[in-house]
Amino acid sequence: MKEIKLLEAQIKKLENKGFDLDAWKQYTVVLLARIFGEQNPKIRQIEKIEYDFSSWALRDTTGKSAYMDTCKKLGREVLQASIDELNAFGLPEKETVKEKSLPVSIIEQALEDELKVSQIRKLKEIVNSGMKEDKKKEALQTLFKSFDKNFLENMLLHILSSPDLLFIEQ
Repeated sequence: MKEIKLLEAQIKKLENKGFDLDAWKQYTVVLLARIFGEQNPKIRQIEKIEYDFSSWALRDTTGKSAYMDTCKKLGREVLQASIDELNAFGLPEKETVKEKSLPVSIIEQALEDELKVSQIRKLKEIVNSGMKEDKKKEALQTLFKSFDKNFLENMLLHILSSPDLLFIEQ
């Protein structure tokens, strides 16, 4: 299948010596949009891959290559999942593409729109931890303080303005 060959070629590009993350992302988004449709969640996942230039990352002793390796790993995982989906189910039909473009949940979509991949990973780590509720709230509060100052307001705006949100009248 030619779509799989194109995706495999994109995976191989991750190992090129002069790898350019932005160029790779743009090309990958075009491919995924052509194969799965413009609104497919895989496209948002690729777009969210960012090299972390934060002051914390620059001070990290593991070096900058570890962050690029993480970016490449995320990209590789999205493309491998795409290949696996094509192998298992074939090319999506037009109706299927439309169905799959809907966000898993309004909150997850808002998080994807507001946060970097690394921030989402940290958030999931805390939420899925076995911490007691009060410790989890404390950890989340600390994490939220490290986000953009308008994060909570923007999240609420995303959720309440979602066309998928319906209030049930009582």
